[in-house]
Amino acid sequence: MYSSLVRLQNTFGFFTTVAFVVALLISASDFLSPRTPTVNVLKTTQLQTVKGRADYYSSKKEEYAIIKFTLDADLSSLFTWNTKQVFAYVTAEWPSAQNNNATNQAVIWDTIITAPSSDHLGNFSPSKLKRLRKSANGKGIDPSRGKLQLKNQRLKYPLTHPTGRLANTEDVQLKLHYNVQPWVGFLSWNQAQDWGKWKALKNGLSKKFTLPAIKVKEQAKKKTTKV
Repeated sequence: MYSSLVRLQNTFGFFTTVAFVVALLISASDFLSPRTPTVNVLKTTQLQTVKGRADYYSSKKEEYAIIKFTLDADLSSLFTWNTKQVFAYVTAEWPSAQNNNATNQAVIWDTIITAPSSDHLGNFSPSKLKRLRKSANGKGIDPSRGKLQLKNQRLKYPLTHPTGRLANTEDVQLKLHYNVQPWVGFLSWNQAQDWGKWKALKNGLSKKFTLPAIKVKEQAKKKTTKV
């Protein structure tokens, strides 16, 4: 004869098993939805290298880059009924001078794109939250959410290097990354190759460029030569 406690434990065990199976099926359903993220345009529109304090909290002067870029990307296919939000970010990457196999990488811009079902979880102002709810209008999936159209975008984070030197750095590239955060399941990042219906991000790299020399030094040299 089972006691009430044993019956409760069996019921709870059966419930957790069913919940785990349902969560597994929900997570697996993501593989049935095609992902075709593409980048139409990713290029720099302004490049400048200066020496000074990169931000308010910097304790010393160092070289940092001022970059403006244009981005036109379509990540709307990453949103399914199981998508909570997509974290998109742009990095600046260039090879290391000390190690040919290593790569310097720094995040220069990022954004969080919420799905309509998770807008209430975002740290949005009341006016922006009202606009998001109006654009969603009760939709589980909003195709316009994953479209990024930035023109002459400034950096959100200063581009610096531990050595304090950035001028004349060669083979620098901008790269778009994304991270899909589902309601149920595993996190997924932009993949390097196709996985079934999930396609790798196309044209996610900009053309290589060289960070210019510091203009302040050039102007100082001109003054000394005139004297």
